[in-house]
Formats: sequence, C-alpha cells, structure tokens
Amino acid sequence: MKLKLKFICVIITFLFFQLLFTITSLASSENLNIGSPACILIESSTGKILYEKNANQKMYPASTTKIMTAILTVENCELSDVVTASHNAIYSVPPTYSHASIVEGEELTVEQLLNVLLIQSASDAANILAEHIGGTIENFAQMMTNKAKEIGCKNTHYVNPDGVSNDDHYTTAYDLALMGQYAMKYDAIRNIVCKTQYTLPKTNKYDKEDRIFNTTNELLRVNHSNSPDNYYYEYATGIKTGYTTEAGSCIVASAEKDGLEVIAVVLGAETTEEGYSIRYPDCKTLFNYAFDNYKVEDIVNPEDVIEEINVADATKDTSSLKLSPESTITAVMDKDQSLEELQPAIEIDDNLAAPISAGEVVGKVTYTIDNKNYSTNLIADNTVVKSGTWDILFRICVIILVLAILFMLLKPRKKTAKKRKGGSKSKSKYIGYKHLKL
Repeated sequence: MKLKLKFICVIITFLFFQLLFTITSLASSENLNIGSPACILIESSTGKILYEKNANQKMYPASTTKIMTAILTVENCELSDVVTASHNAIYSVPPTYSHASIVEGEELTVEQLLNVLLIQSASDAANILAEHIGGTIENFAQMMTNKAKEIGCKNTHYVNPDGVSNDDHYTTAYDLALMGQYAMKYDAIRNIVCKTQYTLPKTNKYDKEDRIFNTTNELLRVNHSNSPDNYYYEYATGIKTGYTTEAGSCIVASAEKDGLEVIAVVLGAETTEEGYSIRYPDCKTLFNYAFDNYKVEDIVNPEDVIEEINVADATKDTSSLKLSPESTITAVMDKDQSLEELQPAIEIDDNLAAPISAGEVVGKVTYTIDNKNYSTNLIADNTVVKSGTWDILFRICVIILVLAILFMLLKPRKKTAKKRKGGSKSKSKYIGYKHLKL
C-alpha cells in the first residue's frame, strides 16, 4: 500500500513539473512563424530588441554591406563633391553583380552615387566611393570594420564595400540592426532608401538619360495584385536588400506606424519551390508583431514636476523646491501597459542645500521597463535662497542709508554750532555791561 502511494506521488510530481515546464515555455517564446535562419527586430529610437532568432550567428551580408559604405560616405564627403570613376572601380565588379553602367572616367556627384548605391545596389558605385574616401578598396574595408566596432557591432568584418562573397566578409543580424539604426539618423540616407526609382543624368562620358533604376526592396513597391509575390508593405520606409548564392536572400528593413519605428533584419532566407522569397513575408511578420504589441510613449516631459522637496537652510518663501526632468524620456512599452503603473527611482544629490539656482542639476530620475533603464537628470524648477541672506542685505542697506543721512546732516550741524558760539559772546558782553551799570 505504501509502495503504491509513493508511486502515485512520484507520477503526480512528474506530471506537475511537465505542466509547469510547458506553461513556462509557452510564456517565454513568441509564436512567430519565421522561416529564415537568422533575424532580429528592434525599436529604432531606443534599440530595444523586440524579437530575435540566432541574432548573433555569423552570416554573409551580401549587399546589405552597402549600408556601411553609405555611412562612411555621408560622414566623409559632401553630397555635392564630384568623383571620377577609375578603371579598377568599374572593371573589378564581378559579372553577375549589380551595377549602374557607370563609365570609366565619368564624373558623378556623391549624391548621385549614393542613390544608385542604395536603390540599384550598384557595386561600381560602391567601389568608386571606396576609392574616393579610402584611397584604395582595401583601406576603405578596414575603415568599414573599424566603424562597425565604433557603433557597437560585435561580430563584423569587411573586406570589400559591396558585399562580394568572401569567407572573411561576415556580420550578424544584431550588428546589421545597429548599422541600420545608425544609418537612418542621417537624412541623406533616410531620404534615399525610401525611393522606388532613380535616374542618372547625362554626364561628361554618358550623353543619355536612359539609366533608370528601380528599387530592389519590394516592400516599397506598390502592388495591387493578389499574387503571392505582392510583397508591398504600406508602412515600409527602407532600407537595403542583398543576395548572393552563399548568403541567400538578406534584408535590413524599416517601417513606421503611429510613431513607432522598427528595424527588421532577415538573413539567409530561401526561396520557395514556387519561386517566392520568404525574406519579405518574414519582415511583414516581424513588423506586424511589433505594431500589434508595442507602442512608443513619452513617459515624462520637461514641463512635468516629478517631486517637490523641502531644502535645508532656505528662506521660508523659497524652501519648497520642485524637481523636473531635464529632457523627455521616451520608452517602448507593451500596448496594454499604463503609464500610471510606472514608479520612478529618484536620486537626489547628497547634502543638497540652499542656495540653488533654477535650472541647476540636483539629481536623476530613472524608469525601468522590461529590464531596460530610461534616465534623465532632475533640475530645479525654481531658485532657493539661503536663509539669512535677505536679512544681511537689509542690514547693509540700512547701514548705507544711515551713513548717507549722517553725511548729509554733518555739514549743517557745524554751521549752526558756529552761529551759536558767536551769539553767546555777544550776550555775555551785554550782560557784563548791564552788570557794570548796576
């Protein structure tokens, strides 16, 4: 009997832990149908990771490489700079790679080259810019690797500016998300990656205007058909696609809705048996997940009062100090989360005492949302005067006033004394004469 009871207890315990494990597993994973081997979804302004799958796995980036080429271009050139295409820049592009039909010796502006680099994915434009900035393609590739490390990338190494396959040319979904986020801070890039078409003008070496290029990013192209290859997404805003046999289909894509901007990276995507790319459906799945579940909110603004405290050694009228945030705190939150639920952590400077000037930093406020901290300085809303200061000023004024009055009265009193002194002598003489007569 006892043996049976023990056996039953063991079975119940086992089933309980199995149920608990199942519930925990369901709670900790999102049911997203992502077919690509690696991906990531981040919120653009904060970099908060909303979803990831093998995000730190080293992968070939293909032409998403050109995002870094564009970053170094806007940081080292003026858009109006004129660049001349070299023989090496044109003829070192492999035959199967995309180009913009640029001619050796042709003069183009940096802005024109950026457009065909990001819209057409032109490798000849990438080489021209690389030589212009780095002197050689090899030097520029080293600049690319260094820049990637500077912005926080952990597993990225470049050997060329356009994404030609090479074992030493790799990155990760996480690193590409950082690059996409960084690139979209530049209006010159943001304004290009949302375009669906671009035309190169006539130049010194090319006298036609027939070089018309359509975007390689089909999330941007309006398509009214109901076919499976309608990849258009109405909230898409960029950024860059890529494809090689070794890398598969890749994309760094951005989208914005209701003030929430997100960046999705998909690497190594395959093509279905019917010939449809899964990188775009994966992007749509990630975007929809973000817009269905998250919102961006201003938690506090500079005009808000976070707290009101009493300051030691202050006058009665100014001892109450209001504390406000130095800048707006914007955070990414679950859609069902309320601002009223948030409790800030407030740090006041040690030994805070009068005098305090309005606008002076007196502490810090921090909000923690999903294990991410959002902070800003706390500043004084009003001036706090040290106790006794006004008394001292009043006494000084009284002393000055008294001295001024004494100074004004001093001269008249001396004249009166002389007159009185003379009058006394006359009177004495008169009295003396009268006395003699008697």
